Amino acid sequence: MATATIGDITIGYDDEGTGDALVLVHGHPFDRSMWRPQFAQLSRAGWRVIAPDLRGYGESTVVPGKTTLDVFARDIAGLLDRLGVERFVLGGLSMGGQIVLECHRLFAHRLRGLVLADTSAPADSPAAREARRATAKRLVSEGMGPYAGEVLHKMVSRDAPSEVAAHVLAMMHGTDPEGAAAALRGRAERPDYVAMLRAVAVPALVVVGAEDEFTPLADARLMSDAILDATLVVVEGAAHMPNLERPADFDEALGDFLVKL
Repeated sequence: MATATIGDITIGYDDEGTGDALVLVHGHPFDRSMWRPQFAQLSRAGWRVIAPDLRGYGESTVVPGKTTLDVFARDIAGLLDRLGVERFVLGGLSMGGQIVLECHRLFAHRLRGLVLADTSAPADSPAAREARRATAKRLVSEGMGPYAGEVLHKMVSRDAPSEVAAHVLAMMHGTDPEGAAAALRGRAERPDYVAMLRAVAVPALVVVGAEDEFTPLADARLMSDAILDATLVVVEGAAHMPNLERPADFDEALGDFLVKL
């Protein structure tokens, strides 16, 4: 556990293991602790695993207003510059996966491979943009509790182990509403990444939970079909967070992918 000052914010992050760098980006409204199972597995397998808290989440600075994906991407690049990491494999789940795509748009030359978990490439529709803004307004006015209770069993399946559901709920409750709202407002304005997918020149692993309602199999298949060197893995018995619900299956897919790199 460590912190670094990058520009005008402080970023909390974990950095474990030695070897080639694997950077993992958490989703909304979570923090870097969602990658705990992957840290244990992959740092022992010879990877240097780095996971930051995005601005507005976890131990990083909360910046109210609007945080667009390019800001998140530049924060990650700044942290990796500070850590002396030039090239790396970059993975993310949900919003984290969209940040991975934004990093590819901004600095593809630094990426050795992509891991796109339970995420989607198209821009939001007008209706979806308005829904994100409405949710942002609601989080600020109500706090995280009501929202967390409503979405828990879309984040993880109803058959998820109780400790997994408790961890996911705790992350959501622990997120600052202003930080989460800023990310939602910025995410509503993200570009469409679909056309860019065919320009991805590094291997990609696309993973999706079979029961994911937020970003279903069709979203994953769109990405895996468009990226030249992509592998699609469907994790049975998992919803939006297969890395926590089915860590053995997720880690096996990720490990097989990393060995090829």
